[in-house]
Amino acid sequence: MKVVILAGGFGTRISEESHLRPKPMVEIGGMPILWHIMKYYSSYGYYDFIICAGYKQSVIKEWFADYYINHSDVTFDFSKREKITVHNTCSEPWRVTVVDTGLDTMTGGRIKKIRTYLENEPFFLTYGDGVSNVDIAQQLAFHRAHGKYATITAVHPDSRFGVLDAKSDQVQAFREKSEADVDWINGGFMVLDPKVIDYIDGDATVFERTPLERLCANGELMAFRHRGFWQCMDTMRDREKLELLWESNKAPWKRWAD
Repeated sequence: MKVVILAGGFGTRISEESHLRPKPMVEIGGMPILWHIMKYYSSYGYYDFIICAGYKQSVIKEWFADYYINHSDVTFDFSKREKITVHNTCSEPWRVTVVDTGLDTMTGGRIKKIRTYLENEPFFLTYGDGVSNVDIAQQLAFHRAHGKYATITAVHPDSRFGVLDAKSDQVQAFREKSEADVDWINGGFMVLDPKVIDYIDGDATVFERTPLERLCANGELMAFRHRGFWQCMDTMRDREKLELLWESNKAPWKRWAD
C-alpha cells in the first residue's frame, strides 16, 4: 500500500520556521518531521510514499534528491575531474513521489491531484505535521474488517480542535468543540479506498469538510480509536515539546533502530 502525506500548506501558525521551508520540513532532532512520519510507516513495512507538496515544494524535492549523498561518507577527488566516491552508504528502502499539487490547493484538491499515482488501490493518508504511536497494523485490520470506504484515527487532542461524534465506531458528524465534549478528533493516519476521491469536487475542496461529511452521511466513515500518543506540530511550542521528547529518548513514535 502507498502512503500519501499532505505536505503543501503554508504553515502560518509556525511562521518562525515556515517562512524558510514548508512545515513538514521543520526539524525534530535534526531531521524533518516528514522524515519521522515516513520512518514510522516504514517500521510497519510501508515504503512507497506520495508527498502532496505545494508551498516551497522545491525544498522537499531538493532534500530527497540529496538524501543519499548527505547520509553517506563521501570522497571528492578533484585530481580526477571531481570524481565522487560514496562510502558506507546509508539509504532508506523508500520509493518517494513528490507531486506539486499547487500553492493554494486545499487538502481535498491535493488528494484528487495524485489519483493517477494510486493505481486504484487502497492507501494510507496522513498529515505532514503530526506524529503518533497509533498501531498501523491494527488500524488496517480494523479497516478491512468493517469494509467501509474510510477509516480515520480518532485521538484525544488539546482543546483547540473541533470534534467528531462517533457511535459504535461509525462517525456521525463533525462539529465545533464544546466544554461537555470528551474530545475525540480526527488525528489523520487514515486508511482510504480510492472511491473516496469521488467525493472530492476539485482544488477548492477541503477534505475535512464536505467529503468527510458526505462519507458520514452515507455511513462510509469509521473511527479507529487511539488512546496513546498523538501530537501535531502547529506552533513553536508544539515543536519544542516534540524536540524535548526526542532529545530525552522518550519519543513514543520512534519504533526503529538507529
